[in-house]
Amino acid sequence: MRLRVEFTTEPFDLDEAPTHAVVAREVIQGAELDAVDVGPFGNTAEGGADEVLTAVDSLLRQTLASGATRVSLQVNVIEEEIR
Repeated sequence: MRLRVEFTTEPFDLDEAPTHAVVAREVIQGAELDAVDVGPFGNTAEGGADEVLTAVDSLLRQTLASGATRVSLQVNVIEEEIR
């Protein structure tokens, strides 16, 4: 099964990326995921179910420990390409 995760962390700071946002980016970019898209107002990544769920666990733990007061996320099952 393939999953897509979309997430944001708060509080926002438009002048400088808060520590929790930097941590979120590092977690997602360092995970074994593909189709990673990190932006200032939302982030998405796709991968196998185990890899996405492991990344989400790490994302929640590390961003909350780094000062995030809210993490909003959505996880969707996506169609696998027919090979």
